[in-house]
Amino acid sequence: MRDATQLTGQRAAAEYLRQLLLKPGPYRDAWQRLSARPRDAVINQLAVAEVLAGQHCVPGRLSEPKVLPYQLRDVVAGALSGALLSEDALQMFIGAFGFSDDESDRLRRLLAGSSRISVMSGTSALPINAVVELDAAIGERKHHTVAMHDHVWLTADGRVDRARYMHVIEAISAALDRIPFVIDTNILTLEVGQGCKELTGHVRRIGTDVFATDILLARTLGVGETLTLEYWLSYRCSDDHEDRANREHRRGVLRRCDNLDMRVEFHPDKLPARIWWAHWDGPHDTILEQEPVTLDSQHSVHRYVRSLEKTVVGFYWRWDDDEDV
Repeated sequence: MRDATQLTGQRAAAEYLRQLLLKPGPYRDAWQRLSARPRDAVINQLAVAEVLAGQHCVPGRLSEPKVLPYQLRDVVAGALSGALLSEDALQMFIGAFGFSDDESDRLRRLLAGSSRISVMSGTSALPINAVVELDAAIGERKHHTVAMHDHVWLTADGRVDRARYMHVIEAISAALDRIPFVIDTNILTLEVGQGCKELTGHVRRIGTDVFATDILLARTLGVGETLTLEYWLSYRCSDDHEDRANREHRRGVLRRCDNLDMRVEFHPDKLPARIWWAHWDGPHDTILEQEPVTLDSQHSVHRYVRSLEKTVVGFYWRWDDDEDV
């Protein structure tokens, strides 16, 4: 009988695998080309099996010269459900779809049961909580943000791809051993590093398209003690350049945040025509203030803000000069 860690790892890796195959881009294109009536939200397992068959291998029989798609139906079904996702099967998907090194490593660590990475979208979230106010949803404030650094990267096709965050916190409550982390549905995975022990693995929905989990700290803090946290996010943005998620990076601050340092880096093969630093009316689209900014020699824009509270700031851009502002 498989232990709980193995089952949890298989399910988490399967969820991430499904999301990679559904994410707009070359992985989804690979199997959709082989599907007569592709649907973006549904994986055609036979089409996926055809992609795998193109590698001429099957777990346990890697030396056979040819494998037909129908022979891989059970492999695909078992992998995508998490019921029969093995290391060999996972390697088969990695080889066939050409997942990036980061994605492949993340899949392997999820399968191994790592508690330092979590798939944040999919079917694992709990039902909507009736209380949507942040304080009621995630509890009384127990820490203050001393500094926050956002570094966001975009891909060559203009999609927001990943982000690295450095977050310095100060405990304002005794025995602080965790902090809440709030995200929206564009986030695919959250992975923790420096200053973080692990993720609780418990994802809860606290509002429409808003989720929360807890990051366990590497050590328990007393009042006034500080700790630097590092974590990474990967995104599942659409391939629609008109999608707002592909044309902006915002940070909403309900509670106070000091020393915000934000950087957005564009791929040299896909540079925006115009970029602005802006201040929004809460989560809505109304822009209260804005100013044009220009790219530096590293194809990035940067802004430092000393203190923020109850506001939304960030960059937004337009890919073409004739787009409406």
